[in-house]
Amino acid sequence: MTAGLVLGLLAALLGLTAVPAQAAGYRYWSFWERNSDSGAWTYASTGPSGTRPADGEVQGFRFSVSADSKDATQPRGAADFDTVCADTPAKPGTKRVALVIDFGTARDAPGDETPPEARTACAQVGEDATSADALASAAEPLRYDSNALLCAISGYPRSGCGEQVTDTDTSAAKSASPARSSHSSRSGPSVGVIAGVAVVAALGVGAIWQAKRRRG
Repeated sequence: MTAGLVLGLLAALLGLTAVPAQAAGYRYWSFWERNSDSGAWTYASTGPSGTRPADGEVQGFRFSVSADSKDATQPRGAADFDTVCADTPAKPGTKRVALVIDFGTARDAPGDETPPEARTACAQVGEDATSADALASAAEPLRYDSNALLCAISGYPRSGCGEQVTDTDTSAAKSASPARSSHSSRSGPSVGVIAGVAVVAALGVGAIWQAKRRRG
């Protein structure tokens, strides 16, 4: 075994000890629009403050952990406008917007928080109102960050806003196993890897010594 090959193997093994935790995505409120004909949810192309829904539209909000819009989790439930706004009669100068608010699952909840039950609401607002206005009329308190990102609906969650989370965060937080066990499997090299590094290091020293002896 040449010295170069030994050093290459040593570097490869050492690289195995420094694998970072994989990012699961971001924990945030996503915004959706529902097709009145098919009933399918579509990830909104603009935020709630930049969207002005028409009377009779259905919009959804879902709290979850997702990597991007393609991976985002849709609001649950099959409520349509007629069902949500059945008890809210039309009124001149206003529009009605059906809202589906899904607080997500325990797996997506931050810290020790428990997500409230999903609910619907019929927001009756002015004709020029935005989706943010409709949400504020039906689900206060809302919380936004300095960049106008929606952080909380009806006070949930209590803190945080679009923070990045890892696979370790989402699995260890809801695991029945002790937290130390879930972290130990990711935070350091295994015994086998350490032993392998030691063996390769020893071979490397021997190979280098042999090469020097032949040159001498």
